[in-house]
Amino acid sequence: MKKLVTLIATAALLAGTGSAFAQPGRNDRHDDHRGPAMQGPSHPNWRQGGRIDRNDWGRGRRVDYRSHHLRTPPRGYEWRQVDNNYVLAAVATGLIASVILANQ
Repeated sequence: MKKLVTLIATAALLAGTGSAFAQPGRNDRHDDHRGPAMQGPSHPNWRQGGRIDRNDWGRGRRVDYRSHHLRTPPRGYEWRQVDNNYVLAAVATGLIASVILANQ
């Protein structure tokens, strides 16, 4: 009898929790009103081995890698903060060695 009660109670708990999980493919975030205008700029070519545009390089500001806990840049490279992203690139060519993208 005790096993039967335990089995029924377990089945009731499992049946009740099935609808609490999110359904795949549904977007229940009705409060999320971010549109394309609210998102930050996209930089699809910012990856290791890619190049940073001179305009982006000029908009960015040089950051102190020690205070931001970034690795020491090699000679001829520097860290720049552009659009809340950190880019380690060669000063002369714009060749990217590392990128830390901001969460947006």
